Amino acid sequence: MNNFSIGEIVLGDSHTDNRGVLTFFNQFDLGQIERFYTIKHENLEIIRAWQGHKYEKKWFHVVNGSFKMVLVKPDDWSKPSCDLPYEEFEMHDMDSKILYVPSGVASGFKATTPNSKMIVFSDFSLDQSIADDYRFDKNLWYKW
Repeated sequence: MNNFSIGEIVLGDSHTDNRGVLTFFNQFDLGQIERFYTIKHENLEIIRAWQGHKYEKKWFHVVNGSFKMVLVKPDDWSKPSCDLPYEEFEMHDMDSKILYVPSGVASGFKATTPNSKMIVFSDFSLDQSIADDYRFDKNLWYKW
């Protein structure tokens, strides 16, 4: 991992008692969220990389299992350099964390435990997101 920051961790907390575990993100402002969806990787072979947005922002929270998340900031959206620095995050379901991915960043990820699932929040509608969608080869910046 390089010494710079592309993404940002939003910390939550949890409470455990005889009824179970409650995880919460009271400081996470949902006011800018337009939609959300879930992604599940049933095995460790699936790699979702690279997808980026010039303007859309996203937030990722692992609800089951764990994921390796990698972020990169493309220097050119039509033909980016192949040697750009990246930032890695390990995300686990027992962590009270949300990974914020700002606009202008491409993300890639893969499950590190089988049957991992995450919820993704977006500040764009589906139509807006599709108009701002950039895809790159999964092997461009990172060796999965």
